Amino acid sequence: MDLTARSPNHLLASLPEADFAVVRPHLRLIELVQGDVLARTGDIVPRVYFPHNGIISLIIRLAEGETVEFAMIGHDSIFGASSRNDDEISLHDAIVQLPGTASTLDLMHFRKAVDQSRVFQNLLVKHRQALLAQAQQSAACNACHTVESRLSRRLLHMHDLSDSNELPLTQGFLAQMMGVQRNSVSLVANTLQLAGLIHYQRGHLEITNLEGLREVACGCYDTVKAHRSRLLNLAAYH
Repeated sequence: MDLTARSPNHLLASLPEADFAVVRPHLRLIELVQGDVLARTGDIVPRVYFPHNGIISLIIRLAEGETVEFAMIGHDSIFGASSRNDDEISLHDAIVQLPGTASTLDLMHFRKAVDQSRVFQNLLVKHRQALLAQAQQSAACNACHTVESRLSRRLLHMHDLSDSNELPLTQGFLAQMMGVQRNSVSLVANTLQLAGLIHYQRGHLEITNLEGLREVACGCYDTVKAHRSRLLNLAAYH
């Protein structure tokens, strides 16, 4: 992919040409491999990631071993931005949920670019606000809504971030991200499939009725979508 052109990552593409020119020579293209751990809780994060496609899951790991996802990062955002303020220690795990590509930038060049650009600084504030809004809504959703509505919301969000109805996912991975038992995901996925909303085969899920899935999803999907669209100016965010 030609990184001398405008980036497929929304944040980088939002930078003025002069500001993008500062980081462009230092961007490195990498593959996001499904299941790869980009950071664990307590790790020093040496670089930031700007996904082009694919999805990075941010996960809290409990002392008992359970995990629950509180946010997803895709082509509209950035992972590792807290390093802007010398806070290099990750407070959560970061795992590649859907494969793809990303641009990476080491901390030295990232901090230099941000220090030189008021636009970059303002963009990071908005992206942090969008991430916080997503995390807060996820916490409320996990506490109050059914597995069926939560799974539907999650699949819709993944569709938006990947621009695809085809999602290479296992039920085990979905259960891990949602913090529920695998059989709960299996039962709900079967219900959604019988309703004609998805088609699921081992390791592969296809959304077959997007509007129908929106009817089943809880209102948290629209709430998070509205926050992201407003904060990130995502006119094309569907």
